[in-house]
Amino acid sequence: MKIGELAQLSGVSTKTIRYYESIGVLPEPARTTSGYRDYEQSFVDRLTFIRSAQRLGVSLEEIRQILAIRERNEAPCGYVRGVLESQLEGIGQRIHELQVLREHLVQIVSEADQLPAPQEGCTCQLIEHDRHTTGSASEAMVQAETT
Repeated sequence: MKIGELAQLSGVSTKTIRYYESIGVLPEPARTTSGYRDYEQSFVDRLTFIRSAQRLGVSLEEIRQILAIRERNEAPCGYVRGVLESQLEGIGQRIHELQVLREHLVQIVSEADQLPAPQEGCTCQLIEHDRHTTGSASEAMVQAETT
């Protein structure tokens, strides 16, 4: 099948297919006598696998590693489990950071009506007031990252 048909069957753009080939996530397909790429059904299956892995937050580099392990006739599930555990850890950390940020934003919004009128040259008193306080959002995020 030609690249357009592969794109349609897999739900991946032709540009993405070419990119995947260039980084080694997809192997180079055979070529027709006229030079067109000629894809087999296995390419649809591989693209489906790639999209499924990406939905789980697996990076293209990690997907490339998974496929390389599989091509050596080894089971990549141990590697995949490690990748997914790392994803869970990162998500947990991000949730914590977002909770800290949310608490800080609630505080800023609740104090908005008590702030004095903006001074000349002030772009937005909510942000500038926060910048001058000790509990800025960026500091809250840094604190969350270290806890």
